[in-house]
Amino acid sequence: MINEILILIIIGFVAGILGGMLGVGGGIIVIPALVFFLGLTQKQANATSLAFMLAPTGLLAVINYYKAGYVNVKYAIILSIAFFVGAYFGSLWAIKMPVETLRKIFALFIIVVGIKLFFSK
Repeated sequence: MINEILILIIIGFVAGILGGMLGVGGGIIVIPALVFFLGLTQKQANATSLAFMLAPTGLLAVINYYKAGYVNVKYAIILSIAFFVGAYFGSLWAIKMPVETLRKIFALFIIVVGIKLFFSK
């Protein structure tokens, strides 16, 4: 129990640092960590990641970026609404999908994004 809590604290802290620094965390850090370190299935990790992000986990980072003039509020509102609707449909599809297929799609997505970022200017 203590080990589990410690692992979750470390995962959350690292995701918070990278989220505040790079804008990543839920998908790229938390989901693989939950699968590899705590043995969650892909569906459990996806759902848990969404559940913790539902609360204002990035609020303090957003405030800092907003004060510095980096937040495009119009874009954030539009993205928020679209994400809200998209997450609903994505969760419906994921629930019906075999875990192995979902895991492979997730892995392929990370690889493609990583390659694209690595070779972009």
